[in-house]
Formats: sequence, C-alpha cells, structure tokens
Amino acid sequence: MAVDCNSCSFYVYDEDYEEYDCQVNMDEDDYARIMTNHRFECPYYQYDDEYKIVRKQN
Repeated sequence: MAVDCNSCSFYVYDEDYEEYDCQVNMDEDDYARIMTNHRFECPYYQYDDEYKIVRKQN
C-alpha cells in the first residue's frame, strides 16, 4: 500500500517557491523508485502527528 505524502511530517511548505516539498535527503535510487512505481512505499515516511510530544509528557 502506497503512502500519501500529504500526511508525512517531511512534506513541508517552502515559502520561497510557494509549494510543498519533501525535505528528506534521499538518494537517486529511492527517488526514481517513488516516481516510477506508484505502489512503492517510501522508506522515510513518518506520520505527521502534532500531538506526539504531548502524549509523552502525560
């Protein structure tokens, strides 16, 4: 199952270019697999959970 970049914590808005961009420094092989294979799961995907720190504090 492929993951959606919109829910990834590394997918952030770049104000200079006014678009969203993946901030992971991945190698060319991983990037090519993601672009060519729609079923490839990104190894860097991390769910964007804003409340993760709060749960640890409780």
